[in-house]
This record gives sequence, C-alpha cells and structure tokens, in this order.
Amino acid sequence: MSSSSPLTGPVLVDCAKANAHDGAVLAAQRCGYGNDVEAFQSALKSACADMGVDIKDISDLITDQQQVKTMGGTEIAPDTPSDL
Repeated sequence: MSSSSPLTGPVLVDCAKANAHDGAVLAAQRCGYGNDVEAFQSALKSACADMGVDIKDISDLITDQQQVKTMGGTEIAPDTPSDL
C-alpha cells in the first residue's frame, strides 16, 4: 500500500525495510515519494542516521531472514505446538 504523503522518521525506515527487496523505485513509491527516488534515499539516510543506523543503500535494510525467504530454504520447526 502506498502512502499519500511522504513518510518520515522511524515510519519511513519501517516502510523502506518492508519494501527493500523490491528495490528503491518501488520502495520510494510505497513510502509516498512517487518517482522522486533521490528525495526518498536522502530522507531514508537521514531517518536512519537519526536512529543511529548507518546505511549506504536501501539494500542495507534487507535482513538475512528476508534473503533466506526470497532464496528459498528449509524451515525447521515442530509438526505441532505441543511438540516443542
């Protein structure tokens, strides 16, 4: 879902992180920046810096868990909650 106005702060970082796997163009649109990818990236870097997080690119927000999900893999879990 796209935001009607540009997101800022931690909300922007959350939105960008959730959409990082789709790339900067789609993340910018979904975070309310339309086609202004430069403004999105600048706002994102600023929001991350305010949170004490240093990023160079939106791909820095993709976690190892997200990468495994997109690459595929084997999930190891019990058959039922009672088998924990």
